[in-house]
Amino acid sequence: MFRFFLTPVLYQSLSFSPTEAKAIMESETQKTFSFAKLLSCHSHLAYFFNVLSFFIGLSLGITLCFMSSHLHITHLFSFSSLLPPLLSPPPSQLLPQAPPPFLPPRPPLLSPSTSVESNITWQPLMHNMDDDELFWRASFVPGVKEFPFKHTPKIAFMFLAKGAIPLAPLWEMFFKGHERLYSIYVHSHPSYKGFVAEDSVFYGRRIPSKPVEWGKSTMIDAERRLLANGLLDFTNKRFVLLSESCIPLVNFAATYSYLLNSKQSYIGSFDDPSKVGRGRYNPKMHPAISISQWRKGSQWFEADRRVATEILSDKKYYEIFRQYCRPPCYMDEHYILINILMPEQNSNRSVTWVDWSKGGPHPGKFGREAISKDFLKKVRFSRKCGYNGKVVTSMCFLFARKFLPNTLQPLLEVSTMLFSSNQSMT
Repeated sequence: MFRFFLTPVLYQSLSFSPTEAKAIMESETQKTFSFAKLLSCHSHLAYFFNVLSFFIGLSLGITLCFMSSHLHITHLFSFSSLLPPLLSPPPSQLLPQAPPPFLPPRPPLLSPSTSVESNITWQPLMHNMDDDELFWRASFVPGVKEFPFKHTPKIAFMFLAKGAIPLAPLWEMFFKGHERLYSIYVHSHPSYKGFVAEDSVFYGRRIPSKPVEWGKSTMIDAERRLLANGLLDFTNKRFVLLSESCIPLVNFAATYSYLLNSKQSYIGSFDDPSKVGRGRYNPKMHPAISISQWRKGSQWFEADRRVATEILSDKKYYEIFRQYCRPPCYMDEHYILINILMPEQNSNRSVTWVDWSKGGPHPGKFGREAISKDFLKKVRFSRKCGYNGKVVTSMCFLFARKFLPNTLQPLLEVSTMLFSSNQSMT
């Protein structure tokens, strides 16, 4: 908008009287002053709002910067995991990915005044790993031998069963009071849906399983599956394979001391020249396995961690046995890897007593009428044997089989004798 200012001469030239011209000029002067004052006020308000906007913007900027930094730090990995790679080679150029790194199980978080032993928690054994991944993870051996946390060595009791463990109450008595010293693993048929009480030592101890057929390689697969699950726990030092018809012959303390102090494993093995021994050898196994290395032995073994790891890690000999040892050759009687890889680590005897006196492909069974103190003493002290290569002892067997379900009650009646505290190596 333009405003035109008139001089007095101009007013006079427009035929205004001097008095009128003066009045008009005074009015114009007042209007001009008011307009200038208005402009000055507007300028001050604009300056005020500019300064206010600056401080508001500065405050918002500092706040947003702090929040952005905080979110970036706390969610760095989660955000980055959602972003696609910047450069992705075509599928034909992709290199095979290495398997995921194995992370050994960490000890529970404890307060400074507590220890691992005072925080016993049974972790569920069910998982989604197939056998290949399970065996791969379980075959890892720590390069650092010293444990980074306090622990107590344990014995892994591995039960290979069709379904239930009918003699479980006897085992409950055996394990009672020794919760820090053992682990239990049960391989049952996958279709088995039996009930196990929550206060039982067998509760939650089943591992993922597959069907097992007697005399076939699936029997060895089940044994290896049990070993693998036991090896995942680095505190397990000894591994005992048992069946649902096995019973303990001595108390837990004696069993624990016997195995943890042993320098050898207990895998029954001998050279049998008969038809059911060397007669089962397949020449196609040569040269990987020679006739001089062929052995027959007991399926029910006990092994230390080193031997257990070797058994689990083997692929070479397992494939040879699976291909060439078929009925009347039975893998569970001849797949004795320790005699090929580390014979010096084996005692060549089993700690599980079995009665083969009746002959035939299966050992003798025992019902309730066979159970007595005299019978069990005979089983427990039926022979002398060496221990650690020096000591000669009558405590050669720690377990026995095959005991039928109806033996439970008479076995419970003599359990005081079985689990007495005055048991020694003599």
